Amino acid sequence: MASNVGEPAKVYNDPIYAGIIGGTGLQSFSSFVPVATLNPTTPWGNPSSPISVLHYHSPVTSTTIPVAFLSRHGLHHELAPHEVPSRANIAALRTLGVRTIVAFSAVGSLQEDLKPRDFLIPDQIIDRTKGVRPFTFFEGGMVGHVGFGDPFDEALGKIVSKCGHSLIGDEVKLHNGGTLVCMEGPQFSTRAESNLYHSWGGTAINMSVIPEAKLAREAEIAYQMICMSTDYDCWHTSEAVTVEMVIGNMKANADNARRLVGAVLDELSKEEHQELVRAKHLEGQVKFAGTVTGKEGRSKEALERLHWLFPGYFT
Repeated sequence: MASNVGEPAKVYNDPIYAGIIGGTGLQSFSSFVPVATLNPTTPWGNPSSPISVLHYHSPVTSTTIPVAFLSRHGLHHELAPHEVPSRANIAALRTLGVRTIVAFSAVGSLQEDLKPRDFLIPDQIIDRTKGVRPFTFFEGGMVGHVGFGDPFDEALGKIVSKCGHSLIGDEVKLHNGGTLVCMEGPQFSTRAESNLYHSWGGTAINMSVIPEAKLAREAEIAYQMICMSTDYDCWHTSEAVTVEMVIGNMKANADNARRLVGAVLDELSKEEHQELVRAKHLEGQVKFAGTVTGKEGRSKEALERLHWLFPGYFT
């Protein structure tokens, strides 16, 4: 194990089952102890940022939990939503041992009761991206299909929902369940589009959950996004949205996100959740996903990539 004294190490040999993907306004978790900084490479390129291995000591179970933290948009938020190398991000985390991911994203609210600074645990997605972003590991000579009817991990979502007590602030709420609309960006919606998504019953809108959630499912990783509301989307006309308002809400959201992650890790550190942390309920589900492609049709390049991600799954 790497020492937690001095500069972070460049290697980390112990298992890391839990991962955190930080989104807009959440580029670090300074309250955790950094022990290693990793720069993995994958067949799909380099991830968005170096992966920080952080130690979190749970006061609930008196255990130290290693966590892999990755900044979705880069260390300095230099990557637009369509530029995020999601395949490399998910692949790098999986090969480090990560099997559970809690991902954060700033969102615009599409419903009155989801107020700025509130948090949302969505359970559904409407995909409005346009195919610009690579969204599968199965291509180029290997076809695979995975179920995506319920795009987030139900058991992980229930654990996050138990942790709303960690949020502070007058009237700040953690909302359980809702539909997250994912748009292409980087421009925001037109008012007509925003009104449409509101009329559909969409709860919030962002630019990040797709293809991240799809790739996590393909990688047999339990995945739950936590949405941090910064403002009402433009369907809502009661108050003009200013940059100062959004930045203030993002700062408050980041502070609460750190508290929420601590509470989630406290819960996940309990013995009864260890199979979930290791995503045992998903293990092996992809093993037969590629069998729709006969062996004679499988390209060498596709097999090499998938063998890197799933050693022993495909021959």
